Amino acid sequence: MKYIFVTGGVMSGLGKGITAASVGRILKNRGVQVTAVKIDPYLNIDAGTMNPAQHGEVFVLSDGSEVDLDLGNYERFLDIELTAPHNITTGKVYREVIEKERRGDYLGDTVQIIPHITDEIKAWIARAATEPDAEGRVAEACLVEVGGTVGDIESMPFLEAVRQMRGELPKEETVLIHVTLVPEDTMGDMKTKPTQHSVKALREVGLYPNMIVGRSGHPLSPHTKRKIAAFCDVSPAAVISATTAPDIYQVPVELEKEGLADAVIDHLHFPRRLAVTDWYQTVTREFTSRVTVAIVSKYGIEDVYLSIKEALKHAGRATSTEVKILWLDAERFEPCQLQDVDGVLVPGGFGKRGIEEKIEAIRHAREQGIPFLGLCLGFQLAVVEYSRNVLGWTDACSEEIGEGRQVIAILPEQEEVEGLGGTMRLGDYRVELRDGTRVRALYGRSEIVERHRHRYEVTPAEIPALEAAGVVFSGTCGNRMEVMELEGHPFFLATQFHPEFRSRPARPSPPFMGFVRACREKKQAQQVI
Repeated sequence: MKYIFVTGGVMSGLGKGITAASVGRILKNRGVQVTAVKIDPYLNIDAGTMNPAQHGEVFVLSDGSEVDLDLGNYERFLDIELTAPHNITTGKVYREVIEKERRGDYLGDTVQIIPHITDEIKAWIARAATEPDAEGRVAEACLVEVGGTVGDIESMPFLEAVRQMRGELPKEETVLIHVTLVPEDTMGDMKTKPTQHSVKALREVGLYPNMIVGRSGHPLSPHTKRKIAAFCDVSPAAVISATTAPDIYQVPVELEKEGLADAVIDHLHFPRRLAVTDWYQTVTREFTSRVTVAIVSKYGIEDVYLSIKEALKHAGRATSTEVKILWLDAERFEPCQLQDVDGVLVPGGFGKRGIEEKIEAIRHAREQGIPFLGLCLGFQLAVVEYSRNVLGWTDACSEEIGEGRQVIAILPEQEEVEGLGGTMRLGDYRVELRDGTRVRALYGRSEIVERHRHRYEVTPAEIPALEAAGVVFSGTCGNRMEVMELEGHPFFLATQFHPEFRSRPARPSPPFMGFVRACREKKQAQQVI
């Protein structure tokens, strides 16, 4: 196994995760099987209880693990499925070490950061790196992204573990890529001091980068590359320019042009192969039309819905349709703002805030014939909206929202659950699709597997009345309703699961494909009129 360690300096939010995912993509395009590990230095066991407005999207893996959004980027870029071991947090490591100490596994040793914590980190990385995929294959290289910024106190044990691994393994089996900021002053001059200080901080913990990826608004000049190389003890060819790209899927293309693939492959002694260009052609397909989709959300940060943005992008590329997103604050938007949109999407979420406004948006889309896609909470609220405005159950609501006729109830197994972390219905579940329905046609098969993250379901006792009134529950998991659609509407589909988590650039999610196509058809019909 060969390891590609990726660290970051100067500041957070530089795009270290996208850089790491892009490195993996260009290696995969050269025929190298790649897996990934994300290290998050926070004390949380996982990302499940973290406020998405502060931390961004909580991504759900196939085994139900709630993880950092960078794991979603790895899955999308590498077209792989990861599991819990591929996300390491300080909380996980310390819990494991403390449980071993309580069992007496350390035979009376004084438990310390070195060697016990660092040994646990190294063992965890090795386990994740060698975990076989669904087809039983073991990767040839493992990306290890160390979250945070060099110099953070939380990252120190992980950087020490990386230092030890690099010392224990042959030089040709590890490479360290350091991502740093190269800002420009008011005169347009590129400043290398932040990079110099960042590399100095890295050296202070015993780590020496093999390559430096400089994040900047404009390409690094040869002079700047030489200057960074001289101060940081790398060759100019190992200083890689990473400018801000218009689309994240362009980043591997730009890094390939910079020679990063050849540099990593040569360092790790992989055979040189010609790059496969199919993936590049997929993500650079030109648009022939444009649609506007309104996403009615209660969080003001787009990263909360990163997978939805990417799934719309995937479906857009596959249909040569540019999807423009109109973000609408659920607590402030007016129905008149939906007048000129080609589609309405209501995503998942928790809590009461903005609920009534989301229900009003769903009503508008249903009554005006605007293509609608509901996800998780959006599915539940679509049931509530139909109950209120078609069946006449004016007090219909969800048990999560408040009192009234609860057409959405808490899952029976959730009633006695204590605590919040990892306690929802999470991960992959099989869903049966009814023949002759829209969702069955979209997937092209009768059984699918999709990822879930919820505590509530359609109240079983209310299902017969809803179906008699025109609701089509076209997807089920046992006695649980998973998909809702309406006949006679251009496109009205809602899923209890999160199809966005399994969408890939080359394999767009079927519900998103159907939604974008419907938006495009609506746009074209309006243009004809």
